[in-house]
Amino acid sequence: MAILAPSMFLADVELSNYLPIVVIVLMAITFGIINVGVSMLLGPRRKGKVKGVTYESGMNPVGTARKRFNVRFYLIAVVFLVFDVEIIFLYPWASTFAHLTPQSEESLLWLGRIMFFLLTTVVAYLYGWRKGVFKFD
Repeated sequence: MAILAPSMFLADVELSNYLPIVVIVLMAITFGIINVGVSMLLGPRRKGKVKGVTYESGMNPVGTARKRFNVRFYLIAVVFLVFDVEIIFLYPWASTFAHLTPQSEESLLWLGRIMFFLLTTVVAYLYGWRKGVFKFD
């Protein structure tokens, strides 16, 4: 197995290529700050009994807001986040893997890494299934 130099893994990247991303992030942050600031300046400041009541999609609230939820709700939310993050990590891997030379040690290493990543996710899903997380009785 040949020792690979660090420069082999780093592509010749110019920082100016990231300028559009930086501009979009700055625009998003500025948009959020401006919207919050304008709503604080121009928004109504009335307080009262009706204004302080919890809004429940047009329905009168029943009971307390400190109601306990079944733990399955949170487990499903965590499983969704795991698969969502997995998809986010698959995009850069797929774009990098497409440019590797076939049958090289480096491409097999990249394939092994992603297979391990996918296997751990499938094991976590199967564990949740066996524990009955996805049963709504």
